Amino acid sequence: MLGPLEVLAEERQVALGGIKQRGTLGFLLLNANRVAATSQLMKALWPVETPMSARKILQNAVWGLRSLLTPSIHDVREPELLTQAPGYMLRVDPETVDLYRFQRMVAAGRVGLASGNAEQASAVLRDALALWRGPALADLVEAGAAWPELTAVQNARLDALEDYFDAELGCGRHHEILRELETTVETEPLRERACGQLMRTLYLCGRQADALSVYARVRTQLIDELGLEPGRKLQVLQHSILTHDPSLGSTGPVLPDTRERIEALPVSRPEPEPEPVLAGEPEPVENSDATERQPVSVIVVRTQLSPQGSEVAPEDVDEAFECMSTTIREEAEARGGAVVASFGSISMVVFGPADASDTAVRAVKSAIAIRERLRVSSMLAARTTPVVRGLAVHVAVATGKARVRYQNGETDVPAVVNGALLDQCQAMLNDVPDDEILVCDSTRLSTQSVVNYHSMTDARTGWQVGEPWPEYLGYQDVVPLVDRDSELDLLRGVLNRAIHRNRCHMVTVIGDPGIGKTRLVREFAKRYGGPQGVARFLIGRAPLGPGGSPLAVQADILAGYCGVKPGDDRSAVREKVQAALQQLVLDDGEVQWLMSGLVPLAELAAAGDDRRVASSGDAADTLQMWQRFLALVAKDTPLVVVVEDLHRCDRTIRQWVRQLAQPTQQGVPMMIVATALPELLGLNPDWGSGAQSVTIKLEPLSDDAIDKLAESLTDMMDSELERLVSGYCGNQYGEVGPVADNRREYLRLLLGHGAKQTAGEDESRVPAPRR
Repeated sequence: MLGPLEVLAEERQVALGGIKQRGTLGFLLLNANRVAATSQLMKALWPVETPMSARKILQNAVWGLRSLLTPSIHDVREPELLTQAPGYMLRVDPETVDLYRFQRMVAAGRVGLASGNAEQASAVLRDALALWRGPALADLVEAGAAWPELTAVQNARLDALEDYFDAELGCGRHHEILRELETTVETEPLRERACGQLMRTLYLCGRQADALSVYARVRTQLIDELGLEPGRKLQVLQHSILTHDPSLGSTGPVLPDTRERIEALPVSRPEPEPEPVLAGEPEPVENSDATERQPVSVIVVRTQLSPQGSEVAPEDVDEAFECMSTTIREEAEARGGAVVASFGSISMVVFGPADASDTAVRAVKSAIAIRERLRVSSMLAARTTPVVRGLAVHVAVATGKARVRYQNGETDVPAVVNGALLDQCQAMLNDVPDDEILVCDSTRLSTQSVVNYHSMTDARTGWQVGEPWPEYLGYQDVVPLVDRDSELDLLRGVLNRAIHRNRCHMVTVIGDPGIGKTRLVREFAKRYGGPQGVARFLIGRAPLGPGGSPLAVQADILAGYCGVKPGDDRSAVREKVQAALQQLVLDDGEVQWLMSGLVPLAELAAAGDDRRVASSGDAADTLQMWQRFLALVAKDTPLVVVVEDLHRCDRTIRQWVRQLAQPTQQGVPMMIVATALPELLGLNPDWGSGAQSVTIKLEPLSDDAIDKLAESLTDMMDSELERLVSGYCGNQYGEVGPVADNRREYLRLLLGHGAKQTAGEDESRVPAPRR
């Protein structure tokens, strides 16, 4: 029962019948040695609607079970399936059923745990948990069984698992259970006992900041989902971690199970000395400014080390954290911020309020710079400092009012920052994916003209930072394209064919991350787009987050064509879309028809909200209008539509892209260029098989090409990066042997990691070429 339902006879599996027969046996086993009414059985087998023949089907299932069980099991303990009013009873020895053996062993383990024998309790509980082969009656659950008894059985396993964790902690084996505890809390985030065990385990492993993060995460989920604060015991545990309570080093249970029947006897203890009372904020003195609520932006950065970090000497860990703290401080101070707290792997930076007008912009720019520098530092150090191999960076940014106290004599360097804004920022930090940045809605509204954002699945968790808008990138497309001449020639040839044959063609560029797909397309647009080019280029990128709309690509491209920018109000968006359509269409009726579907796309693109863009209900109509819009643009000027990261697009959009390149699409000089990872071919195995479709698979750059790229990069490096690269790779590009191999390996690592994408003009906003 503790897994898919199985019946064994003399160590051989007995073949059971259909799902109704298995369901009948499973329900009777959950109620073993008790009468299960016929009405109960029928409701368990047909929870929604009971067919007229239900009773007959149940009788046939019982008859089949009797014929299977009785002659198949030759044992004095063989089960009996009896007819007993008002239904049936399965008489069975509990020791022959894994569920009841599990319950007996767990009870024995709890007795050992209560008596203080942690080693014995751990062994017994471990053996009990080993009986599980998967979720209880997994095959029946997969078929739709949702019985309350099954929920109780699953909860019993979690209770036993928590008892086992207590026993292991009692044995001092906190390192051994850490991984399993983290998995348990991740799958069952609202079980306060397990969360408390994880907090204490992390504390005992020297990870106090992570322990406090667990508390913040569970508190946020309890409030959001149930409207409850954590229980008193969990709150006391958090306070103990904050104050480094010596009792946390003991090996007793973390949060005693309230189900325990054996209570610990009170122990006589000497009267403790009065503990010092934590003082509040110090009273203002003559040379200290008063605390005020002022507008600020707060960054919280958490750097998580890989599991290999536990094998490295403590002094190396300290050195790594010191280097990362220095990086954070440098990037913050370069934009007017101040590091007001640094605790282990967590650092807090505050911007403002000396110039509150741009605190959010400076904070977001600093967050991006911190993330990029820590990424580069991590890769460089991976060869020589094991502790930072696999470093994950998490950054959260929140903007609002907080209580700020300044350093004596300073008016722009905060010394202390308090308030709910800090709690909001830390709560967001728990939801940040590896190497990403989340911001609150206030930060997004203040910076959406600077940075592109992607919504998360749950809007409460914040907005994920995308790419800066091109005018804010601060660097130009100066790195030459190397070793891609044949691919460029192929793209040029397909564009010529689309123009001369007056029909749509498609090219799909497939390649691994960082291999140069975007760089190739940008070079293609640079050479053949722009005012003096032969075609207009419209570029859209699939949404990064899982909550993006299936029509986000169309919204992005439309906004680029019409000149809609983030922050434009609805009237401005409507005017821009209408002006663009009136240049393409003479019929006012068609203009109004197109605007009914395209204006909402442009409005929501301007708002930076992908989630609310028209979806399944009206996607077909919107796509029809969109296709008509492209045809009108292409008649005016040959058109190249670029769809970046097609593999992330919804199936509807992939199908739409495919249909554009069908032979039926004639009279339109248009070219579709899609970039994607190889996984696209797994989603659509026959992708690119049409007569008007071409697929380019990019191969890694050769050593000669990497050497040429390295030479061009030397002039772009700042002094610090050049020093790091030279120390690791060498700086003589005529070298051969290990140094040259190191340099090539490093550059390929940067390319694969997506380091500093080059960007010139925003091609989606380039005016139409002159004809």
